[in-house]
Order: sequence, then C-alpha cells, then structure tokens
Amino acid sequence: KKPNMNIVIVSDAWYPQINGVVRTLERTRDELVRLGHAVTMVAPDRFRTLPCPTYPEIRLSLFPNTKLRAMLTAAEPDALHIATEGPLGLAARAWALKKGFPFTTSFHTQFPEYVKLRTGIPLGLSYRFMRWFHGPAATVMVATPTLKRNLEKWGFTNLGMWSRGVNTELFRPRGKFHGDDLGQRQSESGANPERDEPKPFLDGNRPIFLYMGRVAVEKNIEAFLKLDLPGTKYVVGGGPDLDMLRRKYPAARFTGYKTGEELARHMATADVFVFPSLTDTFGLVLIEALACGVPVAAFPVQGPIDIVENGVTGCLDENLETAAMKALQIDPERCRRQALLYTWEACTRQFLTHLEAARPSRERALAAS
Repeated sequence: KKPNMNIVIVSDAWYPQINGVVRTLERTRDELVRLGHAVTMVAPDRFRTLPCPTYPEIRLSLFPNTKLRAMLTAAEPDALHIATEGPLGLAARAWALKKGFPFTTSFHTQFPEYVKLRTGIPLGLSYRFMRWFHGPAATVMVATPTLKRNLEKWGFTNLGMWSRGVNTELFRPRGKFHGDDLGQRQSESGANPERDEPKPFLDGNRPIFLYMGRVAVEKNIEAFLKLDLPGTKYVVGGGPDLDMLRRKYPAARFTGYKTGEELARHMATADVFVFPSLTDTFGLVLIEALACGVPVAAFPVQGPIDIVENGVTGCLDENLETAAMKALQIDPERCRRQALLYTWEACTRQFLTHLEAARPSRERALAAS
C-alpha cells in the first residue's frame, strides 16, 4: 500500500542524545508511521561527526552537504521538515532553496539565550541568524503561545502551533496518592490500577524534590540545588555540568541518565517536580511529571506558564522555594487529568497540517524543475 505522504525529517539532534527534542521527533515519527505515512530520519548517526565544543554529548556532522543532497534527492520526499539549525539543518535548507522545494522548520530550543549564557554573544546577533535560517520556511512550528509571541517580537512572521504529547501508559502514577484509595483515584484519572506497583524506594527523607533533564548551565539547576528545602533533592539526567554539580552539592542525589521504565519510576517517586529553567520553549518533562501525578514547581516563565495551572497542577512563583513548598499541597489526581489532554496523535495531526499546507508550492517546484 502506497503511503499517504513520503516525509523526510532532518535533525542534528538524535540518539544517543537524550532530551526533549529527540523524544518529540521519535514519537512524532512513530505516530506518522501509525497514521500511514512513510518517514525517513536524516540525523548525525548517518554521517561522520565530531563532539560539539563545551557539549561533547552532542555530535556535529562533518561536511554533510554532498551526502545529504544525495540522500534527499534519492528519498523523493513529498514533505521536508528541518528540525534544527545545525550542520544538517543548514545543508538541508541549502538543498531545498536551490531546488525551490518548500520546507517547514521548528523552533525547539532558545538557541540565542543558550549561546549568550555560554559565550556572551548578544541576543540580537543570534536572533538575526535564526530569522535568516527560518525565514524561507513555509511554517516555523512552535510549541506554545508564549514562544509564538516572543518570536513575533523578534521579527518572526511565519509561525504555526505544534504542541507536544506524553506517553501516559509509561508515565503514570505508581503506588498510592498520599494514602488515598489508589483504585478509585486512578480509574477516575485514566490510569490502570491493576497494573500499578508500589512506588520504588529512593534513598533519602521525604519529601523528595526532583529535577529531571539535561544537566547543563542553561537549565539553571543550581537555582534548585541552592534551595533550603526539607527532605531530599534528586537530579536525574546527565550532561556537561554533572561532575561539577556533584562536587558542589554533595547532599543532593545524582542518578545520571535514566531511560524508559526506570526514568518513569524515578519521576513517579517524587513528591514535587522542580523545574528551574528560564529558557525552555516547552518543557516536555513538565507533562511527563503531571502524567505521573507529580505537581510542578517552577518560575512563571515561558513553558511552565503555558502548561502548569497555577495552584491546581503546580505552583509558579518568582521564589522557587515558595513554589516547591506550596506544590506539596497539590492534588496529584488533578495533575494526571491535565496530562491526559496532551496526546501525540493530536500534536502529530497539527504537524501534518503544516506539511500539507506546503504541498501546492512543492508541486509547482517539481513542475518548474
């Protein structure tokens, strides 16, 4: 059976990296295939690479232009999506512009803010590059209304919404909700009480405040580790700052990378998920926490303000310590219910809408060539 669309997704972020961009692209690819489309991923695992300076976990493709051009030509795509602004993204963009082939892009990472944190390069300079990169796209997909408004202030005009989903089978409550009846609560909130197991034991006194994600300067993790909180702090994840933070904050527990079932169990063990980032575009991990019935404590910034209902599924406050303590009072069932609104099918259909909108210009480009 011929697939509905032959889609190529180009991304500089892919496995073995573990982050929200990779998880989003993987789940979107799987959902596209389930909906009857053919998907080709073009990622660094198909090229010679070198480690990114200051961030060796990220591999940058070396001189990919010739090979990538051949791959794109051979793929004969109906739609091209460029997910990142790295070497592969740049090469795919050049191919598309030369061919007059329409493409979509997505704004996953506040790259200018990260560059400023690491190098001091002014935001205006980096945003000029981002406008140049994304300007020719039929649509630049963004995950939240706040990100859309922020990019419009920087002069972006071709923006469209592409939300995120969560695997609510994997990320689910484990054990009892603060001593209440598990079966009744979870049947109301969409979980399967018969399959749930007791919360796994993590060393340390309750309450457990947990951060999960990349361990890097742009995640602002020290704002969490410096807090004077009762119980135990956990940091789940890896990255360039892991060893430094381990030395600097010996009282906190650092687990390194976790994936799959083990990752979800760690999340479900927490009493509060603390999200100190000031620069995330969405924060996929926020809805993963909510799906586990774990309330969120965060600053009132882009990402959290789009996802967390303040006082209902988490607490947002300029004082992160205040937010963390207030979040202990949040009803886990409300968190779970909100997470069930985020499905991968719904956001993949958003993604497809933007690809379909570019198809007429693709037909004209093929006719011209």
